Amino acid sequence: MVTKNQIKLVVSLQQKKYRTQHGLFVVEGAKTTREILKAGLKPFKLFIDEPQKIEDFIEAEVISKSELKQMSSLSNPNGVLGVFYMPDTKKPDNTDWLVGLDAVRDPGNLGTIIRLCDWFGVKHLICSMDTVDCYNPKVLQATMGSITRVNVVYTDLLDYLKKSSLSIFGTFMNGDTVYQKELPEAGIMIMGNEANGISKEICDVVTENIAIPQFGSKTTESLNVAAATAILLNEIRRG
Repeated sequence: MVTKNQIKLVVSLQQKKYRTQHGLFVVEGAKTTREILKAGLKPFKLFIDEPQKIEDFIEAEVISKSELKQMSSLSNPNGVLGVFYMPDTKKPDNTDWLVGLDAVRDPGNLGTIIRLCDWFGVKHLICSMDTVDCYNPKVLQATMGSITRVNVVYTDLLDYLKKSSLSIFGTFMNGDTVYQKELPEAGIMIMGNEANGISKEICDVVTENIAIPQFGSKTTESLNVAAATAILLNEIRRG
């Protein structure tokens, strides 16, 4: 039987400060939990609400649906909840493209960008300290397991860029069209905040200004940051 302290711990992990304090994060859903286990991340505790699911999650503790609901961040929990130890981050290498995020705040955007990095084979994602936490439950749901295959690093982005030997590409409305730009084999693609774009401090260290040209109505709002990332990564891999 799950204890009140266990429930309290899992609920607390919905907040970044407690995830950082305990070095733990929560994953919900059978598919994502399997992906995390398959990647070799160490489980702290696994919970399931149906005994027949134990075949897939041998180490799991069977609990009631009401107990799972108390721990879940979802309005309709889907039967499996895993608590995992946070993995160590790796030092990014400069042999391929990196994506840098400057204060991206929306969990869905970050989760989608992590999936895009996984899809396009970008191994390292460099995030400013004010970018949303990659272990936020909503981010993890949006990654669909890709969090295990992309190295997400939180750092002083400006300092990191100043020290990098790679060309730094910034995305701007008035930049050179990416469709006519000769892109190198390695570089850093910076994506800015949803409302304000790339900060002035980061703009000052950008070496290449690029844009996704607009073909439709000029009254259309700028592209969603995740959608723009998809287009740019496609162009990078297209060569």
